[in-house]
Amino acid sequence: MISRRILRIKVLQTIYSYYQGGDLDIAKSEKELNYSIQRSYDLYFFLMQLGIEVVDYAQNRIEAAKQKLLPTENDLNPNLRFVNNKLIQQFRENTNLAEHIQKNKLSWNNNPELIKRLYKDLSESEQFIEYMSADKSSYDLDKKIIAFFYEQIVCECDLLYQTLETLSIYWIDSVEFIISMVLRSISKFKIGYEASYPLLPMFKNPEDKAFGIKLFRGTIAKNEQYRQIISENTKNWDIERIAFFDILILETAICEIEQFPEVPLKVTFNEYIEIAKNYSTSKSCVFINGVLDKIVNILREQKKINKVANIPTDDNENE
Repeated sequence: MISRRILRIKVLQTIYSYYQGGDLDIAKSEKELNYSIQRSYDLYFFLMQLGIEVVDYAQNRIEAAKQKLLPTENDLNPNLRFVNNKLIQQFRENTNLAEHIQKNKLSWNNNPELIKRLYKDLSESEQFIEYMSADKSSYDLDKKIIAFFYEQIVCECDLLYQTLETLSIYWIDSVEFIISMVLRSISKFKIGYEASYPLLPMFKNPEDKAFGIKLFRGTIAKNEQYRQIISENTKNWDIERIAFFDILILETAICEIEQFPEVPLKVTFNEYIEIAKNYSTSKSCVFINGVLDKIVNILREQKKINKVANIPTDDNENE
């Protein structure tokens, strides 16, 4: 499920493109936002397929070794534990995964060096060596090694990030979160699950589905008003010299504070400060925190903040 932090980042990127593009076409930008979110969801399936590709690579190595002119005993009688991994077999048989991969034409075929690199890194790890040499095989061990593969090998592979950046401009900013989605799926798999076992949906609920578009529209609609309140609360700053992305972060945060009563103030503060740390300058988070604090006090005085208490939210499930 795409988290609200990812949705906030996508909204900010779309608003940035909306103003930088020059044509100010809201309908076009909304379409771009929806496509960007869809592509992040595609990455979830694409990364699940990656596990299958690495197992297939291992199987091909075994078959090639058997064809040597002078195969060794190990070549002729290889350890098949990894290529027979039961969790990967469930991935392979999952109809939802296969259909999404086929429908969206997602393929790792043009990236053999990445598959080779991932297998090498995995096969040389202490965890893999222990897995292959364990006295007995088990479904739990199969799950554990695949979880390790995604959490430690895939997540730390610089070549993966380089590859994804060339494949889609919409992927690089959400890779780590999408890997966490894959890990969440792995934790849910059990022996006996049928091929039709559902994978994670794009959104947790209808509210999350509507969140991105509502945030985008609300920020654009009150852009001039939000820009004015930012200017009034940055008296010691020339607003023209403030980083443009910082202004957009502030505008979007104000929109969320004012127009989303179900989202706690603390959540909004934390989310946009974290976004600033990762996407703006080194001092931006302190600047944004200070300006937002002033603006919240003003909005409270004007009775423009009306938060609903005790509304459950998944905003803390972003890491």
